[in-house]
Amino acid sequence: MSELITADLVDLDLSAETKSAAARSLAGRMVAAGRVTDLDGFLADVAAREAQMPTGLDGGIGIPHCRSEHVTTPTLAFGRSARGIDFGAPDGPADLVFLIAAPTGADDDHLTILSGLARRLMDPGFTGALRAETDPAAAAALVRGEEAAAPAAGTEDAVTAAPETTEPFRVVAVTSCPTGIAHTYMAAESLEAAARAQGVVLHVETQGSAGFERLDPAVIAAADAVIWAHDVDVRERARFAGKPVVDTGVKAGINRPAELIAEARRKAERGEVGRIAGPGDETGTGPDGPEGASANLGVRLRTYLMSGVSYMVPFVAAGGLLIALSFAIGGYEIASAKSVADHFVWGEAASWAALLNQIGTAAFGFLVPVLAGYIAYGMADRPALVPGFVGGAVALTVDAGFLGGLVAGLLAGAVVMAIQRVKVHPTLRGIMPVLVIPLLASIAVGFLMFIVVGKPIASLQNALTDWLNGLSGSNAVILGVVLGLMMCFDMGGPLNKVAYAFAVGGLADPTPGSLKVMAAVMAAGMVPPLAMALATTVRRGLFTRTERENGRAAWVLGASFITEGAIPFAAADPLRVIPSVMAGGAVTGALSMAFGCTLRAPHGGVFVVPLIGEPFLYLLAIAVGTAVSTALVVVLKGMRRTPASAAPADDGSGVAVAV
Repeated sequence: MSELITADLVDLDLSAETKSAAARSLAGRMVAAGRVTDLDGFLADVAAREAQMPTGLDGGIGIPHCRSEHVTTPTLAFGRSARGIDFGAPDGPADLVFLIAAPTGADDDHLTILSGLARRLMDPGFTGALRAETDPAAAAALVRGEEAAAPAAGTEDAVTAAPETTEPFRVVAVTSCPTGIAHTYMAAESLEAAARAQGVVLHVETQGSAGFERLDPAVIAAADAVIWAHDVDVRERARFAGKPVVDTGVKAGINRPAELIAEARRKAERGEVGRIAGPGDETGTGPDGPEGASANLGVRLRTYLMSGVSYMVPFVAAGGLLIALSFAIGGYEIASAKSVADHFVWGEAASWAALLNQIGTAAFGFLVPVLAGYIAYGMADRPALVPGFVGGAVALTVDAGFLGGLVAGLLAGAVVMAIQRVKVHPTLRGIMPVLVIPLLASIAVGFLMFIVVGKPIASLQNALTDWLNGLSGSNAVILGVVLGLMMCFDMGGPLNKVAYAFAVGGLADPTPGSLKVMAAVMAAGMVPPLAMALATTVRRGLFTRTERENGRAAWVLGASFITEGAIPFAAADPLRVIPSVMAGGAVTGALSMAFGCTLRAPHGGVFVVPLIGEPFLYLLAIAVGTAVSTALVVVLKGMRRTPASAAPADDGSGVAVAV
């Protein structure tokens, strides 16, 4: 089992000023370590979790976290901020930031370790040691528990008061949060500590990502009261019927445990019995609640769009590579071959090429519906999937293409969110998400796409396609420059993803112009990590030991078209690195367009060069841009050095001597 956190995932001088910048900085380290595959897709999942409920805790702690398909292995990244970052905690900004990334379907062992960290964050000794630590490797070891002090006695889930002559007050509690990784276990630890202080017998059931172990029915029967500190439905809640219930959010369990226990005691003394409601009777703190409503509209819109793009990219990658391979084997005329269901000869290369082409074409047929469906899903969860997919399918029917899918997804999400706000009779709540909402929203979205907005969007899509096809000479070069700048400015951020989505959208209905755009975008996106790798090779003394190690990994990341491989360098020295890589990306984008290079595959880097039109000129464009960026970053970094620092750059501490 790989280590959840290493020294490379620790930043003891986190310079970010906002929680989104902090998440991006720490996530960049995860990308560089090969633990996150899509920076912006992962950050969209982090933002969606943050919109449900702020992740700031009392005591100067921020714990942004999520489960994401873009995470390859459960991972922690830790940052310490001198100025503090606002994560929404009542007592002010956080100076200790833990970014917790768990893959969808993570194994129980990893999640148990993550939950253990969440509990330890309630220990002032642990957080104090992190604030005092100066060595990233030691901080990582501390987080892993290798240098932690032995746990205090009495931290079991069942907390028993000191012997008394009277019967102690008994409470059972359930804690849970949307991801079931951090808040769930921190609330449990906080409640247990408060119970010990008050001489209360407390048993906690943590309903986390790794499942949950049910409380013994005898323990529940003996309890005087129940505390639910949760942000998702309590599972099997009927077990607690007939008991006084304190029902609150998980943050209250972390921040106000003593008050919750006191409230439970008062309810028990008054003989109150809570009504055990079904899941449909509760209102959560989801994206449409107060926290989500207060989020910036632009940020939420970008999150919705990136949700759709992140789900669409695998279809683009698989379909595009299959189609490109079919052309490599059978030539471009293979696109007009008969269906392999009617004619397939095992020994003919043309038949295999036709098979690959037709599978890839089938995958491409899902691009717009998947884009629309998951934009809607990002806005309004599962009930929006059907109207989103329907809207995307209608966009294809009316030839509205990629732009139509974007609009259809936003319309579907908005319609479903509007329907969800309508109060209905409790007897109808069970069928609303599976029947009523998908039915009504599909009708509304279908009407809007067919009758109202579909044709105008189709006209706009056709105009954009004609413009791309008509690009030549200086116009094409200018577009290449713009795309190169966008790809390299934030290296996986919003501008990068806008440029990439623009290129990928053109592959849904490929034309000569759209294939040139795809080639320019991928070429420019390869420049930043390749340039940093080359710079750390030719001028080692300008970089720290950690940066030189990252430089070795950047060779592979750049060759694979993973632009995020340059993020650690940009985070450490943004004023020198970002302008340098932007200049090189602009040069590469311009040269690729000028050379007329084309690309049918949406990803792959140098591994799909045989499928590129004008491959040698394409590699030349990448090499020139990489050289430009390398030269600029070496010059700019060299200008900041004093004469004294021209001596050995590494004094044994791993830090290059620089001013």
